[in-house]
Amino acid sequence: MLINQLEKELNQCYPTTVKWRRHLHQHPEPSFEEWQTREYIADKLRAFGYTEVEENVGGGGIVAYLRGSKLGPTIALRADFDALRIEEQTGLPFASQNTGIMHACGHDGHTATLLSVAKVMKAYEDELAGSIKFIFQHAEEVLPGGGKSIVDAGALEDVDAVYGLHLRSPLEYGTVSYCSGYAMAAADFFDITIQGKGGHAAYPNATVDSIVVASYVVNQLQSIISRNKDPKKAGVLTVSTLKAGNGADNVIADKASIKGTVRTFDPELRDLIEGKIKSMTESICDAHDATCEVNYIRGYPALFNHEKETALIQTLFETNRKDMKVESIPLRMGGEDFAYYLQEKPGSFFFVHSGNKEKGISYPHHHPKFDFDERAMLIGAKCFVDIIDYYLFSGVEVVAETETAVLD
Repeated sequence: MLINQLEKELNQCYPTTVKWRRHLHQHPEPSFEEWQTREYIADKLRAFGYTEVEENVGGGGIVAYLRGSKLGPTIALRADFDALRIEEQTGLPFASQNTGIMHACGHDGHTATLLSVAKVMKAYEDELAGSIKFIFQHAEEVLPGGGKSIVDAGALEDVDAVYGLHLRSPLEYGTVSYCSGYAMAAADFFDITIQGKGGHAAYPNATVDSIVVASYVVNQLQSIISRNKDPKKAGVLTVSTLKAGNGADNVIADKASIKGTVRTFDPELRDLIEGKIKSMTESICDAHDATCEVNYIRGYPALFNHEKETALIQTLFETNRKDMKVESIPLRMGGEDFAYYLQEKPGSFFFVHSGNKEKGISYPHHHPKFDFDERAMLIGAKCFVDIIDYYLFSGVEVVAETETAVLD
């Protein structure tokens, strides 16, 4: 079987995949500033023999085309490559050389994984019944993100299905997981400024205490989830920051700032929470003779894995990944801009578990000691090849799925 040969070549490529990952890990660049990373990826693709490598797609993405000699579907595979503004504390011999910047979410692994697939598949160009688009995406971590701009640039116009993966630590290595339907939440943010009237702490009657007003707002916002949200619908509202005053114990603060995040799946609930945050804050401030400014920032939409494509990868992984446990997992409240790809085309986003407690790889994503079991990259690459084998070597006729997520 061809899949066995592809697996063998991925195994042979694995030591090089690790080298690529460690190079990327040593040289992280934050969202929208990934200049050297982009050059590194494009250079590798051209070294593999790719002649169609489009750079600066959507303002920073890279798309490489592998066009088969036979007619067939076009699939897209995506990896992100930006890092985070975190000071690394792993102590790894290949730790970040860029002060205050770290690959703390596995994007170095995602990129190395997709590079290995691109390298191996290039030799099979003439045998492909269809085409592959390898999409390397910038700026997943910071709004507005690179995903939407890449989609808006037309990267998926001729694509029949799109797939992506995420390495997941600290979940233990040895499992590949999927979630059909809504899988990751819409991630929104709010920033509230309350303007009161400051003054001497001994004369509160002559002031409008912004801290008191902010406290009422924080408490009342919690009732949106407990009293306004349908209990059958998932939703989270978290106040993460409350700031006021200058540290003096005899001064009533004239201004307070409240920041937080909202996570939802249902578009109507998303609208309801946004409206309630604004109306409640304005009403409370009005009742206390304060004024307010409420900014609600819509982040990435909820990620919706299409049923047909998710059932497909479940079958493929259960059939081919005998050394892995393949399981369905519940939806998650984290956000991911791969959602934009899945609003445009059918596909699915899956997870390769990459923790390893014995090796001390047990810290969560975005932690300064985050790491992952590098063997997960090989599993991810093989999962991508499972998908390629189905679409481009089995003679499958792709019929576009009509089911799509609700567009916000």
